[in-house]
Amino acid sequence: MMVLSSELRAKAEEIKARYPDPRSAMMPLLYLVQSVEGHVSREGLREVAEILELTTADVEAVATFYTMIRKQPTGKWLVSVCTNLSCALLGGRRLYERAAELLGAGAEHGATEDGSFSLHEEECLGACEAAPVVQVNFLNYDRMTEDRLGGLIEACRRGEPPPASRGGSPPPFTATSRVLAGLGESADG
Repeated sequence: MMVLSSELRAKAEEIKARYPDPRSAMMPLLYLVQSVEGHVSREGLREVAEILELTTADVEAVATFYTMIRKQPTGKWLVSVCTNLSCALLGGRRLYERAAELLGAGAEHGATEDGSFSLHEEECLGACEAAPVVQVNFLNYDRMTEDRLGGLIEACRRGEPPPASRGGSPPPFTATSRVLAGLGESADG
């Protein structure tokens, strides 16, 4: 079963053509698959490998390295909490625990039952000066507190995430993946 429709397969070929070495199109193509599936499945890995004329193992090696490429179903809102040293010293571990409490069962191991949320503990989000940092769909919310975290999650539940510290409000996860693939936001994003 093909992941990409014929229209998206044509877009994939356009993306591939942008690069002198087709292998360089791997990340945008993984994001493209993720924008369809909400994660990158085994079939998605195979399809990217086929488009780039690589082995599935070549593609999987890259996909498993980057935490932004999700190998399991991911909720509409991916909440990532940094627990590295700077964030941990300022409450990052407690923020992660609080997010797990607020989001409930399933969030840490895929997605909540309703498909709304996924929770991910990040080794480092690279914004130590703004610790503790929480992301929603890869946009940073700096100097997070437990109270603000609760409000952020509730706003996402309503489909109204507030603007991030930089970059506006995050679109849903699949629309975010479409942006990262280089295709911009879709009408549903």
